[in-house]
Amino acid sequence: MTAPVWSGEPIAVVGIGADGWDGLGRISQEAVRGAEVVFGSARQLELVPEEVAAERIAWPSPLVPALPGLFEQYAGRKIAVLASGDPMFYGIGVTLVRLFGAVALRVLPQPSSVSLACARLGWSLAEVPVVSVVGRPLETVLPELADGRRVLVLSADEHSPAQVAELLGRNGFGASRMTVLEQLGGSGERTYSDDAQEWKHEPGDRLNIVAIECVADPGHPRTTRIPGLADSRYDGDGQLTKHEVRALTLSALAPAPGELLWDVGGGSGTIAIEWCRTHPECRAVTFERLEPRRRQIAGNAAALGVPHLDVRGEVLVELEKSTELTPPNAIFVGGGLTQDGVLETCWSQLRQGGRLVANAVTAESEALLLNWAARHGGELRKFQIYRAESLGGFTTWRPQLPVTQWSVVKAASL
Repeated sequence: MTAPVWSGEPIAVVGIGADGWDGLGRISQEAVRGAEVVFGSARQLELVPEEVAAERIAWPSPLVPALPGLFEQYAGRKIAVLASGDPMFYGIGVTLVRLFGAVALRVLPQPSSVSLACARLGWSLAEVPVVSVVGRPLETVLPELADGRRVLVLSADEHSPAQVAELLGRNGFGASRMTVLEQLGGSGERTYSDDAQEWKHEPGDRLNIVAIECVADPGHPRTTRIPGLADSRYDGDGQLTKHEVRALTLSALAPAPGELLWDVGGGSGTIAIEWCRTHPECRAVTFERLEPRRRQIAGNAAALGVPHLDVRGEVLVELEKSTELTPPNAIFVGGGLTQDGVLETCWSQLRQGGRLVANAVTAESEALLLNWAARHGGELRKFQIYRAESLGGFTTWRPQLPVTQWSVVKAASL
């Protein structure tokens, strides 16, 4: 879809902090004074002095779908947009760039809440991960947690700190130190701290950010971003790629930030979930024909911090009824290999230069992979995993089902 063309003067996108109008520099104030129309939240518009003659328009809700029509309505007039802090940090500036392009904007930022928080805490801004729970599930915080790590959470409202404390307690980080910083940069700035497991503070100001100094419970299972989480971290009916083979499979799939995976035959969702956990920008669609398993995949995805995982039905049915599925960068086929048309369809949907990895545990599915490898190249491997088990008073090695794996890159000429 082609972005709308903005033919008027550049839109002034002005960052404004909790210190209001007086905290703006001369250039930012002049940009607002010179506008004929000023857009912003009701709270932001109230910060503009009465002598500024511009027409003031509060954002509608929902905002994003209304933006094209709203700006079309005021095309030809000088427009200023008010944003919180830095408009390009989880702000309206990012949305407007996507809509009109960077050349249509003149962005005048203020320090972001994250910059101010790090300044107050003495934390290195470049080294602190930031998670926004504004319009996003709280569980997206989970992949960032690690013992000794510092994390900043952009709160949705005044209830977010207590919700973060409860999340930390449920996931083995109850001893973590939490600091809430409210109204940063304004006259009402306030800071208070406590351990997550001891959190009893009443809801405060809705404009706040939560700083976490992570302390892990040594007895709680670790869930790192590295693939190969313990099988026990997944609920379900036992239909899952075991953690040793899962680590080898994710290595072959080679996720990179921003890439999209199709996980065909999702089972418990392990491959898609761990693909998404490798980086916040990794995305995945998992296809699973059984509805109970789709529910368990969604539950596992939320519990492991990637609730944005797209869970769908059987792959051939989904492709038949939807023409909007984005071609993936990588495909994993863990189920349905011998179903007519599955491998052919996956291959045709894969982008040029994309990776396909398929695992087989039966003689029939292994034979299929051998034939495809003969036609398209790639690499064939066979894994045999043994796990130690008790045998009387001794220890023996119990073999798991051997797994044949085919991995291939789709060349541009194919």
